[in-house]
Amino acid sequence: MGCNLKELLWFGSCGLGKTLEYLICNQQFPGLRTSDLCCFSVLYSAGQFFFEYLVVVSLKKMSDGRYEPKITYQFPKRENLLKGQKEEEERLLQAIPLFCFPDGNNWAPVTEFTSETFSFVLTNVDGSRKIGYCRRLLPSGRGVRLPEVFCIISCLGCFGLFSKILDEVEKRRQISMAVIYPFMQGLRESPFPAPGKTVTIKSFIPESGTELIELTRPVDAHLEHVEFQALLQRLSPHLILHIFASAVLERRLIFLAEELSVLSQCIHAVAALLYPFTWAHTYIPVVPECLLDTVCCPTPFMVGIQMRHLERVLDQPMEEVFYLGGGKHLDGVGDEEEILPIKLQNEMLTSLNRHNNNNNIHTSEQVNTLVSEAFVQFFVRMVGHYASHIKWSKNGSGIFQERAFCKAITSKTNRKFVKKFVKTNMFSLFIEEAEKSRIPQEAYFQQKITEYHEQKKHRRDS
Repeated sequence: MGCNLKELLWFGSCGLGKTLEYLICNQQFPGLRTSDLCCFSVLYSAGQFFFEYLVVVSLKKMSDGRYEPKITYQFPKRENLLKGQKEEEERLLQAIPLFCFPDGNNWAPVTEFTSETFSFVLTNVDGSRKIGYCRRLLPSGRGVRLPEVFCIISCLGCFGLFSKILDEVEKRRQISMAVIYPFMQGLRESPFPAPGKTVTIKSFIPESGTELIELTRPVDAHLEHVEFQALLQRLSPHLILHIFASAVLERRLIFLAEELSVLSQCIHAVAALLYPFTWAHTYIPVVPECLLDTVCCPTPFMVGIQMRHLERVLDQPMEEVFYLGGGKHLDGVGDEEEILPIKLQNEMLTSLNRHNNNNNIHTSEQVNTLVSEAFVQFFVRMVGHYASHIKWSKNGSGIFQERAFCKAITSKTNRKFVKKFVKTNMFSLFIEEAEKSRIPQEAYFQQKITEYHEQKKHRRDS
């Protein structure tokens, strides 16, 4: 697909202070900058539709012999749209093929192809997020064929749940495209479940009869767009901590792997390690080949790039970049071991090693909970006292007392780290939200802070 940066200008707002996400749009917004790209973090309420669109993106041979991705199927077809809605839909549908086949035009028909699952995020003009959940597969048949991508566009973030939906789509695709429609129609008519709840979809398959498909939403909403197992299977606990340290200081991070699914899962997992904070800069799980030059921007970024482009990326003039490829640390600043306070770093390392040595942990949800707990506890102990240093005025607005907040930390090593962390965008955005209301913005994080203080009090009293 031809790609011109002037046709792919990016911006957006997710309503969290100055947090930005990236938007794909066209030349109607010539003043916007490609540097305004970033990640998403949001909790989703029950009762919403599962998805907005299912599209199929196929490769079409052009006159010059190259293959270009095109949308060949769309469900549902939306009619009677207002002018603004129609323009929004056209921008969305123009962007999708580029992210379904981000690895360029060098394709050829094949007889075998391993299915892969990945995702991308788009933000619209009004700041609303749309996530593309993709399954790239080889349609059934004889002889050589071209892969195609089934892409579900939804405003809901739940990677594990949508992966299961794509399993059902792929199973039906091997029978007939006609079998996919009633399944997706049933899904579209079903409400998105509350955390920990299940919705059951009835679906008829020829020669198999009616199937009942159960889709369960994870109990912890902040973990529903992540699979930490993807990190643990490919990276050592030491390397995970080095990545975390670089991300906490908002440095540039480049992940290199050939498989789109690996890039997508690992980058989502690293972003989730930052909870309750949100990566507030350029965030592209899989960078399309024609946008590779954007990684040399001077602002922080977290991007995934296919390994085949390694030399091209290394030639870019960049500083303070953490390169990760093939499960190894390829390059970095060199101080990653010294960023985090050593005592807490060792405690997180012990927790991650405990997971690697524990054969009793089987489910993805158990792994997510164990890994998340280690990193949440780090932030609880580093900055869990933030609410005590917000001074409230009579009109209900708060002002964060940064100096007093830092002075309250008795450990010199902890204070040294926190003095750097409070200067990051992710901390500033978190505090901006905290200053708006006395009600904590992240209930789970607040719960862990309360538990930590209760445990400290219990130890003092016993």
